[in-house]
Amino acid sequence: MELTARDYPEVRHRLRDLSEADLLRAGHRLARLDPDEVLRLHPATPVVTIAITGHGTVAGIVPSLTAELARHGLLLRPHVTDFGVHVVELADPGSGLHRSRADLALCLLDATAVFEEVPVPWTPADVARALENRLRLLEKLVARYTEVGAGGLVLTTLPLPRVFPAQLVDHRSKAELGARWREFNAALLRLTERHPVLTVLDLDPLVAEGIPVADPRADVYARAHLSPGLLAAVAREVGHLAAHRAGRSRKVLVLDLDGTVWGGVLGDDGVHGVEVAGGYRGEAFRAFQRVVKQLGSQGVLLAAVSKNDREPVERVFAEHTGMTLRADDLVRITANWRPKPDNLVELAEALALDVDSFVFADDSAYECGLVARRLPGVAVVRLDADPALHVPRLLRDGWFGAAELTAADRGRVARYREEARRQDFLAGVDSIADYLRELDLTVDVSAPADHEVPRLSQLTLRTNQFNLTTTRLQPADVRALLADPTALTLAVRATDRFGDNGIVGAVFARRVDDVLHLDNLLLSCRVFGRGIEEAVLTTVLRHARDTGLTAVLGRYRPSAKNAKVADLYPRSGFTEIGRDADGTAFRHDLTDLADPPAHLTLTGTLGGPPS
Repeated sequence: MELTARDYPEVRHRLRDLSEADLLRAGHRLARLDPDEVLRLHPATPVVTIAITGHGTVAGIVPSLTAELARHGLLLRPHVTDFGVHVVELADPGSGLHRSRADLALCLLDATAVFEEVPVPWTPADVARALENRLRLLEKLVARYTEVGAGGLVLTTLPLPRVFPAQLVDHRSKAELGARWREFNAALLRLTERHPVLTVLDLDPLVAEGIPVADPRADVYARAHLSPGLLAAVAREVGHLAAHRAGRSRKVLVLDLDGTVWGGVLGDDGVHGVEVAGGYRGEAFRAFQRVVKQLGSQGVLLAAVSKNDREPVERVFAEHTGMTLRADDLVRITANWRPKPDNLVELAEALALDVDSFVFADDSAYECGLVARRLPGVAVVRLDADPALHVPRLLRDGWFGAAELTAADRGRVARYREEARRQDFLAGVDSIADYLRELDLTVDVSAPADHEVPRLSQLTLRTNQFNLTTTRLQPADVRALLADPTALTLAVRATDRFGDNGIVGAVFARRVDDVLHLDNLLLSCRVFGRGIEEAVLTTVLRHARDTGLTAVLGRYRPSAKNAKVADLYPRSGFTEIGRDADGTAFRHDLTDLADPPAHLTLTGTLGGPPS
């Protein structure tokens, strides 16, 4: 496979179906590309800088990490430190790691660092003391990095290679060592509760799948204490984390039905003849449905697209007593005989989402190939005839990763169902104007409460279409803005006759002398076209005028997805004042302010959240 800088936009599609070995080979080729040359040819390519450090030699992860980011359409700019210097690199604000201004700092931890600190011979008590010292050190490093670091910090837990417990001859000592080791890793994982900037990747589930912890030769001769297979698995996890931070997490899981959600062919076997429980194959499909339902409970939108007649499909969901998934778990069920790519495009339009946010799972090689060819932005999960493998294949990639769940995540399916009722209501009125008048829309623009910070961060990470500058903010970034007296951070909430939409938008601005700079304005795609953006800008402009400011400046930075808001500022009374490589700048002199749209009620105070 030829991989050149000129080809980079197509790389993500070429990597789609590669084996682990082929993906690693592709990663070695991609790692030899000059990121600056890629950017010269394709300046819109999103770049992620990752600083990589650890106790041992860590450069071996770069090819896998390069390939994993490329799978998401991202370009890796790595910064690799020497082995054994991770303490200084993380703690010293003048270190090369900090000077790299990395989006993520990845610190690969290993057991060797602990056992180098114990005497020979050693006992489990000696290891326990070394683990306690290591935990205190890591907590200090995390706290220090929080003070001076520019991006997120990722640590790994310490897998325990068999070579160490195998040196103990009695099982009581082996048990004590295992318990002490697990207590250390549990404490390490709990550091994330106190340090929002930190992510800890638990390596035990990866090792439990049979991935060796280390290669004996590389461990001794090259001080590479984690095996290539384990580094590749870590790279995959980090790739999904980087994709989430870059706003590229998936939002929708679209499922085929026959052979995927249930066994058999509905048209041949009948409503009560498909396999969904009982028997070894039925239990495999039940297990798959349980996993799908679990994902849906955490904000992943579930949908079905099946080549079937609609009426029997609806009956299976309603009548089959063995079904774990029910119609209420899905935002839409599409059953017809049209090509599946066409149905996916129609589903994306109905949900006001891009197909690039979809994961499509099907047991048909033909359907998977057709979707991959027609809609290359869709992540395709190729299942097969053995339903016992459906779950591991679906979960192999963490497509739906998020830093933390919010109340908005848990209520997402209900809100999309409310949106379907809005669309039905729209179909029954004579015009859009009538629809908006009768929607009884209330928009609240006010400062967020502390518990709403994760939702504001999530909006910056997941919103791509109505996002003026596509600036991504972590929860810690939002909290820093809220603590800044020169910053204005606002949450946009909306309710209507069908329910509470929750926080649907955000404003991030800052005062510089007598001018308000709008750093970003975002709005969820669920509420496009209702006049909310006009109401928000009206609120911000009036606030600027009423607090004695002379102008409001805004910027539009184009991306692959936000063209629909390119004219937001001009049609809102702003005047273009310049263009450069960072986008287009606009100015409003606050001399002629429009009224908010007449069909909605505008509430809220910019001084605090609604009571």
